[in-house]
Amino acid sequence: MMKTLVRTAWLAAALNVCLHAALTIMPLKEVQAGMHGIGKTVFAGDRIEDFQVEILGILRNTGPKESLILARLSGGPLEHTGVMQGMSGSPVYIDGKLIGAVAMAFPFAKDPIAGIRPIEEMLAVDLLPDARRISPRRDIASLLPAPDKPVAAEGRMTDVATPISLGGFTSAAVDRFAPGMRALGLEPRQSLSLGGGAPEKMGDPSKLKPGSMISVQLMTGDMSVGADGTLTCIDGERVYAFGHRFLAIGPTELPFTRSEVMTLLANVNTSFKISASQELMGVISQDRNTAITGSLGRQAAMLPLDIEVAQQSGSAFKDIDTYRMNMVNDRFLSPFLLQMAVFSAIDATERATGAASISVRGSIEFENRKEAVSLRNIYAADSGAAMLAATQTAVPLSYLMQGGFDALKVRRISLRLESSNTKKDLAIGQVYLSRREAKPGETVELMTMLEGENGVEVTKSVKYTIPPGTAPGTLFFTIADGAQTSLAELRQIILETPTSPEQMISTVNRLRPSDKTYIRVWRADPAYAVEGEELPDPPPSLALVLGTTQTVSQNRNSKIGEIVIDTGDTMVTGTKTVQLEVKE
Repeated sequence: MMKTLVRTAWLAAALNVCLHAALTIMPLKEVQAGMHGIGKTVFAGDRIEDFQVEILGILRNTGPKESLILARLSGGPLEHTGVMQGMSGSPVYIDGKLIGAVAMAFPFAKDPIAGIRPIEEMLAVDLLPDARRISPRRDIASLLPAPDKPVAAEGRMTDVATPISLGGFTSAAVDRFAPGMRALGLEPRQSLSLGGGAPEKMGDPSKLKPGSMISVQLMTGDMSVGADGTLTCIDGERVYAFGHRFLAIGPTELPFTRSEVMTLLANVNTSFKISASQELMGVISQDRNTAITGSLGRQAAMLPLDIEVAQQSGSAFKDIDTYRMNMVNDRFLSPFLLQMAVFSAIDATERATGAASISVRGSIEFENRKEAVSLRNIYAADSGAAMLAATQTAVPLSYLMQGGFDALKVRRISLRLESSNTKKDLAIGQVYLSRREAKPGETVELMTMLEGENGVEVTKSVKYTIPPGTAPGTLFFTIADGAQTSLAELRQIILETPTSPEQMISTVNRLRPSDKTYIRVWRADPAYAVEGEELPDPPPSLALVLGTTQTVSQNRNSKIGEIVIDTGDTMVTGTKTVQLEVKE
């Protein structure tokens, strides 16, 4: 009941605003079957053209407290193309009054039957909260790809898909990430945007009219990503478009440009407009279920991304290319866009299939913070090294941006990628201790066999002196790669909600790269993690206090020391554990 009252209040307030503004609307309650009107959209260039609309009826409760106006469209190319991608947001008028925007259609339909979003529901978006509650991520184990979007059943009306123009990406990158984009209701189109992306200077707002094409820019520069749709109405500096959600990310800050249609392409599934973005016009600030809304004349704060790619030539790396982009600074979109950009940069330089090794060096810088996150790792595989590098590079950014701290704002991301068409990896083989028993103060030698392809064997030997005063018992030596060492040491920390931005930065900087071998010396005694820092083997009195403190986590083993073995620019995998008995 309360939700119904709130929704009614929203609609009433939106209607009241419209009646006092330049907009003239026709409320949904006045729309009747059999009425005729006109719609406005762009079929070529930037010229807004009319099409005819016949109201067929009203569909009630198509969503939570939502309705749709069912209509038949005609005129122009619509008899041939049907309802097209890119028409989302096309305004519809009856007797000169705005009733809503083209928003939905039937997939594979032969007739141009559309669902029109009532204008009251679009205008009500401005009355929704501006702040979005942040749900902190509790792990950095993976950045899961979006699942394929299920094909809509015949007879079920769906949002008109939003065409995405991708510029500067390789075809393999488009194919690889297309399922994830389609799962979000986006339809990727390769190389249909102008090179270099949107300009930084603002355009003339008078060039935008109801029915104009716009493009919401997610990334600009050497690689560009833009989502195309139609502007429904302008109320002062406020703009309303699409008639359905874009990505449903709520309050946001996405730049948008004016767009021009190059041509139309009829398709058996859904026809679409091929368009190119032009000058910058403003910012989209709300992305909701019934519309996207924003303001003219504003500029969005974008996140600079620089990627330098080098390819191995003999024993040296030769610089191949540099990519400079600006992407939206959004906790959910930025990691996905970073993943796409890294994969495409590698794919453009190095083969995406077959054996390869990719070294990643770089940093994530923050506003108002001197400490940056250092990115360093190497990825080697028989196939899929590019995707592995792209995904794992995006994981720290995802963890940092989704950690729940508005004060932690990313300022710049800089990466250097070094690629090779050989698989540089070593697996941890046999591990030997020079002796099985020792006393405190004595030194033991640990030998580790690292095995590679073509019978390559590398032996690494280190010495370890047992600390004086070490209690009798079993001492363990775990020889492991960077990933497993990080998991062993940070397992409790990354599964808990971080308490500060500093803790998050520290956690990411403590992740071990895979180009080294790590020997962790530990005992089966309890250890405690206090605000992200490990406190091994505390005195019994302190352990009693820590064990009853809810903000302190307990680990099952206590680290005594660590030895790092440098293996060069080579990926190390595997883990082995040996043990030593400490005698009195």
